[in-house]
Amino acid sequence: MSQNRYGLDIGSSNFKMCVRDKVLNEKNMIAVTRKEVVGIGDDAYDMYEKVPENIDVSFPVKSGVIADIYNMQILLSKFWQKINGGKKPMGVSDFFIVADAVGAGIDILNAKGIMMVDIGAETCEISVLSMGGIVNSRSVKIGGNKLDENIIYAVRNEYNLVIGNKTAERLKIGLACAGSNFNSRSMTGFGRNVLSGLPVSCQISDEIINDSIKDPLKAIVEEVRAILEHTPPELSVDIIKNGIFMTGGTSGIKNIDEMFRRSLNVTVKVVHTPQESIIRGLMRIMADSRMSELAYVPDDRLFE
Repeated sequence: MSQNRYGLDIGSSNFKMCVRDKVLNEKNMIAVTRKEVVGIGDDAYDMYEKVPENIDVSFPVKSGVIADIYNMQILLSKFWQKINGGKKPMGVSDFFIVADAVGAGIDILNAKGIMMVDIGAETCEISVLSMGGIVNSRSVKIGGNKLDENIIYAVRNEYNLVIGNKTAERLKIGLACAGSNFNSRSMTGFGRNVLSGLPVSCQISDEIINDSIKDPLKAIVEEVRAILEHTPPELSVDIIKNGIFMTGGTSGIKNIDEMFRRSLNVTVKVVHTPQESIIRGLMRIMADSRMSELAYVPDDRLFE
């Protein structure tokens, strides 16, 4: 394959790009004023919830869909320059978009009865694959951001503490556990007291965090169950044998595989570095000519 082929995974939370053996993985965010771009990616995320009103920090992708095409094009161009050492793009071609089963290490061209559950920031994609194609799939608008919203609400109710999205995400990463949890833990949360209006900090219990994320995770389990109930019996046998593969950043929640396994009575495997499963799959497809038939190649388009 030609050297100017790039793999893209444009998520609601993170933007990932690969070319040859290089991988870029940064927050899908942009910070702009009326006149200029002041930050992209992780730099823009560092500004999030901290900037004055004249700087707009936003996610161009909402609920898994590009909502701000203008800023998304700017980000695409800027990230292209970043992965290519600052060179300006002359043209961006041959982008591949495929299921992340390849990145999970599955022989997708020959395997039968594979179930993938990709829990991202805004959506959860549940798919049954066989012989390189999708047999059944469903997209559910529940993801890591929904869990963050629930954490913000729970912390406010329990501690009279208003926290931001970044703090909620930090508490989720540090404390959340979907399965059995025998060791109580806590983390310091910083925010604003509802009653006094002053900035304060307090210890947040993992029990509050875990209770707040139960309902969204149970909703995903029920959607997976619904897909399984409508899967042909021949493929169901293979899914029982192979198990369910979980990918996406939210799959990194501690013991989430245990929760799904206990609820569905099926083996569940969280893939290695689940947040990068798709981009690793794209790298394999670009490197292996046998997988070229899986690729989606859009028309060339120039981004200034």
